[in-house]
Amino acid sequence: MTQLAFYPGCALQSMSWDYRKSIIRTAKALDLELTELEGWSCCGASAAHSLDERMSVLLPARNLAVAQALGHDLAVACPMCFKRLTYARHALQEQKVDDPWGLKMDMAIVDLARLMASEPLLSRIKERIVVPLNGLRVVCYYGCQVVRHPRYTGYADYENPYHLDLLAKTLGAVPIDWSFKAVCCGASLGIPKKQIGLSLVKKLITQARACGAHAIVVCCPLCQSNLDLYQPQLPQQEGEPSVDAIPVLYYTELLSVAFGLDTIRSALKSHMVRQESAISSVLAQ
Repeated sequence: MTQLAFYPGCALQSMSWDYRKSIIRTAKALDLELTELEGWSCCGASAAHSLDERMSVLLPARNLAVAQALGHDLAVACPMCFKRLTYARHALQEQKVDDPWGLKMDMAIVDLARLMASEPLLSRIKERIVVPLNGLRVVCYYGCQVVRHPRYTGYADYENPYHLDLLAKTLGAVPIDWSFKAVCCGASLGIPKKQIGLSLVKKLITQARACGAHAIVVCCPLCQSNLDLYQPQLPQQEGEPSVDAIPVLYYTELLSVAFGLDTIRSALKSHMVRQESAISSVLAQ
């Protein structure tokens, strides 16, 4: 049993309840014990850093203090939360902000998706597969947050991450290499600059289709919501062919399907773009 503290973040409490559900189920199947931080609070993403630098550090740092008391490394599912938590640790280490908790800074902050794509969890995943996702062609979309900035994350693959591709390949799916895996989807532009945001979504959906993908695999609740919700609203120029909708699935939903977990069905039904025949055929096995 691998034990970790777990910071869910605000999105998983509301619009991305399906992500949270699939995380809990797959973690249990992999003997991964996630202890949710008691009394966790918002990390301040994505507005705090534009309003108050000190509070943008202290808001996530408070959760680091709660995690430190548990004595485990901290797993984070949301890329924006991961970014704010790692930045807060960096800012406190650099003494840019006072540290009222006296944090030891010896606790690892891990991206849950990257953790699942490493040993020993990758071996556990292979052993747990009962429904191989053979023939399912996917493009893995990481978004612009989880691998940046490398100064805080420590990741060297911020231009070409591969851990979601590795997970998909392990499950029997066919991950297609493409050039848009870390391009911004425009989630922050949904309200102030909606047309710009829609154009960014359209580019990603169009390129995913051009690659021959059956689905887009994501690890970010904002990316999933943005790509899933706005597909029916994509702008179309006169004389331009329409863009066919494509499902946008969390990597933990792929794991759930491969593990044969029936509990995933209700979560999949909550998506705006329903599963195509390729995915339905896998679910029917």
